[in-house]
Amino acid sequence: MRACLTAILALAVAAPAMGNDTMAQLGTGGLVFVTNEQISMASEDLYISPTEVRVTYEFNNTSNEAQSILVAFPMPDIAGSGDFMVDVPIQHAEDEDVPPIKDPENLFGFATSFNGAPVDAELHQYAFSNNIDYSSLLRDMGVPLVPFGQLTADALGDVSDADAQRLLSLGLVFEMEFDAGNGWQTELVPLWTLRSTYSWEATFPPGMSDVVHTYRPSVGGTVATTFMPTGEAEQDARYAEYVDKYCVDDSLVTALGKREIKSDGYTNYPYVENWISYIWSTGNNWMGPIGKFTLTIDKGETDSLVSFCSEGVKKTGPTTFQMTATDWYPPYEQELEILLLNKVDWYDEQ
Repeated sequence: MRACLTAILALAVAAPAMGNDTMAQLGTGGLVFVTNEQISMASEDLYISPTEVRVTYEFNNTSNEAQSILVAFPMPDIAGSGDFMVDVPIQHAEDEDVPPIKDPENLFGFATSFNGAPVDAELHQYAFSNNIDYSSLLRDMGVPLVPFGQLTADALGDVSDADAQRLLSLGLVFEMEFDAGNGWQTELVPLWTLRSTYSWEATFPPGMSDVVHTYRPSVGGTVATTFMPTGEAEQDARYAEYVDKYCVDDSLVTALGKREIKSDGYTNYPYVENWISYIWSTGNNWMGPIGKFTLTIDKGETDSLVSFCSEGVKKTGPTTFQMTATDWYPPYEQELEILLLNKVDWYDEQ
């Protein structure tokens, strides 16, 4: 049976309400290995915070010979849209709280090492629309494959009329009309989907080897607390979804209820939601279970709250929670979904 963890700490004073904007998160995961019956995973140490995912693997080559294996890190698909409301970490390149991502193609700041040495992984990127690969077409037009950002917008603005009509006819872009104060303008907006994977070939000598990889997670969220039950069918259905997805429990609901702020007929709570998804069901290509698995969730701030589904979780620090297991398999029925509630001072407590 799934256990619930809800870390409830002191709640603070509230402040004026903001709009209910929502930013979706992209689910990322671990490394994917070509199946090899000689390689077992002795341990995996998974650390997740709002600013970093760090995974340390220890592998055991049980044979007497070196094993060369293709290793890959699949990135989440990123789809273009006229309303690009998905969190992609490189968008926060100027954020002073986290290290900058310098490579515009390395959208998540991915890095890895093998037995202590940095790995120069090869990036494979493709642009798809209607399951057709249009990567070469876009490159020939000088258009970056990333379906958002100023570089892509500038490149689409520079294509010839014939190329623009070609992109429109293939459904790769649409025309957005707007008036920014200088009269009506038309802009081509990407609709294609970017698929990316990093890969390299690792040679595992007999015995133990370690792989460490890090990246910045995609953190979705909304500027409100949206799941509290109210007795209304639609809202209670959302609460049920959070119970299933994040193992939200009665203690969290009770704590938030004590800090509710009523104003002008509305009920608010002095927290905003953030969401992190970790895809752990796709990487189980090694021999047998993981010998020792450790999961550490770091909520980032001491006055934040966190809820996620796991068993045997213990508080290990002011912001960290940890579970360990032996002979562990990733659960295929549910990915790791993390709900963070971060305190804000947008409300004046009544």
